[in-house]
Amino acid sequence: MPTPSRKNGTRTEFRHRLVGLTGTNGAGKGEVAAYLMKKGYAYVSLSDEIRDELRRKGKEITRDSLIAAGNALRRRYGADVLARRVMKKVRARTVIDSIRNGREVAFLRQHKGFVLVAVEAPVELRFERARQRGRAESAGTLEEFVAKEKQEMQGGTSGQQIRHCLELADVTIVNDGSLQALHRQIKERL
Repeated sequence: MPTPSRKNGTRTEFRHRLVGLTGTNGAGKGEVAAYLMKKGYAYVSLSDEIRDELRRKGKEITRDSLIAAGNALRRRYGADVLARRVMKKVRARTVIDSIRNGREVAFLRQHKGFVLVAVEAPVELRFERARQRGRAESAGTLEEFVAKEKQEMQGGTSGQQIRHCLELADVTIVNDGSLQALHRQIKERL
């Protein structure tokens, strides 16, 4: 793998062509994606594929409907269907957001320059972030938030397998500090 170029001792480009993001709700995947987009990465999201499917069918888009529709797509077309769909859109350095199934990871690893990044943060902090974003279905109470998360951690072969994806990650970023600290981790780790 080529060494990143450096200017005055700081990295001026990232060495990975494809940066996959996985992680728990409210951990900061969107912030990581936004930072990489400012550095020239394009953006695709597996969840956006599901949103498009729900819109085509005239269905409401909620966290529960996204989970159910994603699981149904994986059952019908294979557990890597969402990854296959987004890879048709990839042309350059790209952030691939919302990876939630081990078969998605396996498919994406077949592509040169892919790295899987897990973004994690303490549950209480993630709960507060979800509440601040106004995602009511995600953040009724801390107990409900944790219960919903447990469902997402280890679904069957066609379900969400966030725990497995976290274990498969090449890089883990713990987002429990400032935005500057998060950006520093991204620069250092990628």
